[in-house]
Amino acid sequence: MEAALWFVLSGTRGGANRARILRAVDQRPRNPNQLAEALDLNYDTVRHHLDVLSENDVVRASGDDYGAIYLPTDRVRTHWGVVESITEQLESNEREHARSNVEN
Repeated sequence: MEAALWFVLSGTRGGANRARILRAVDQRPRNPNQLAEALDLNYDTVRHHLDVLSENDVVRASGDDYGAIYLPTDRVRTHWGVVESITEQLESNEREHARSNVEN
């Protein structure tokens, strides 16, 4: 599970958005429309990331297809320390990137 988390959250281009989505559903289970609004992302983008997270057993849907809400899987909850480490590293990288853009 640890390798899957590193892959889907930091090893691919959309990892930062997937990390944001995962943290959002951890705070409060939400449907794709609610996530798109809360995170200021396109609905189709959110659906794509939810599919990737679901395929890797990171989130699961609860409810019918259209109104389904998403929440972290029990497996991810047992590895939440890894999620925190990854998101901290992503945030640190973003701060460093922003700082280097200001200096240049």
